[in-house]
Amino acid sequence: MLTAFTILPLLLTITHPPPRPFFTTPTTMAAAAATDASPKYRAPTDFHPEIPELSVSENPHDGLRFWQFMVAGSIAGSIEHMAMFPVDTLKTRMQALVGSGSYPVPDVNVRQACKSIMKSEGAAGFYRGIGAMGLGAGPAHAVYFSVYELCKQFFSRGDPNNSVAHAASGVCATVASDAVFTPMDVVKQRLQLKSSPYKGVVDCVRRILVEEGIGAFYASYKTTVIMNAPFTAVHFATYEAAKRGLMEVSLDIADDERLVVHATAGAGAGALAAIVTTPLDVVKTQLQCQGVCGCDRFSSSSIGNVVKIIVKKDGYHGLMRGWIPRMLFHAPAAAICWSTYEASKDFFHRLNGNPDN
Repeated sequence: MLTAFTILPLLLTITHPPPRPFFTTPTTMAAAAATDASPKYRAPTDFHPEIPELSVSENPHDGLRFWQFMVAGSIAGSIEHMAMFPVDTLKTRMQALVGSGSYPVPDVNVRQACKSIMKSEGAAGFYRGIGAMGLGAGPAHAVYFSVYELCKQFFSRGDPNNSVAHAASGVCATVASDAVFTPMDVVKQRLQLKSSPYKGVVDCVRRILVEEGIGAFYASYKTTVIMNAPFTAVHFATYEAAKRGLMEVSLDIADDERLVVHATAGAGAGALAAIVTTPLDVVKTQLQCQGVCGCDRFSSSSIGNVVKIIVKKDGYHGLMRGWIPRMLFHAPAAAICWSTYEASKDFFHRLNGNPDN
């Protein structure tokens, strides 16, 4: 028989269940679930929590493998230098100071230098030394772009707008690639000189080794690095900033328009960097061509010593010799290089199955 004394405790139990502990652990929760008679609190016997797998991509950066950066850079560098080689020959001819003594070198503009080559050597004169360029440009640019991409990943720390990281990455890439390219650059420039005594790439390499030693291939390496470090810093920082600015103008850009963006940003970056570093390029040319075809030979390969001799002989404007062909070379060359490099990267993205990158 139910009375008030038996019903009241049951009502209190239903309306006011025992309080659960404030701090619960898996042990207390399991115990509570085991003792709770309600079905909704029973622990499922077939419960297996899914743990996400942690996968490490084999792609080092930007969805591409290391060798793909190297191939893309090699293609871009080879096309760039082969296409612009005649302009590079003009620059070398204008920068190589011929003669000795204190007599100033007569001013020669781009048109006069071009006429002189065509008159004495014909169109083939613009391409002397292109074999050395072909041997050096591909491997050097493979190192250049692969090191740049790896360093950009390391320095930027996920920030695509970090101009300092882009500049620092460019400097690291320059130091590595110049070690590969400088020997062939020496051969190339000696073959580009008017009345060059060398029959070809092999003959030039052999005679330099026999007559001057292996150190002659790296006589200008320090100057080249000092020149290319600021060149590359200005170049890469300007390119990344210009590319980002042009991309922001229109977020939905077609593939052909994207190539125009890369070419425009590259051309502006190349032109600016070329003008800023022309004096060091003149010093580099003098060191690489010294003692050949009447070019001055220097007692020391220090930059200061070469600058003093150039200024003494030709004035301060002698340090800017060839700046016009140098700018005319680097502006389109950078446009060709960057557009080719980005197109090659796009090809590899599609090949890897990630076209959205």
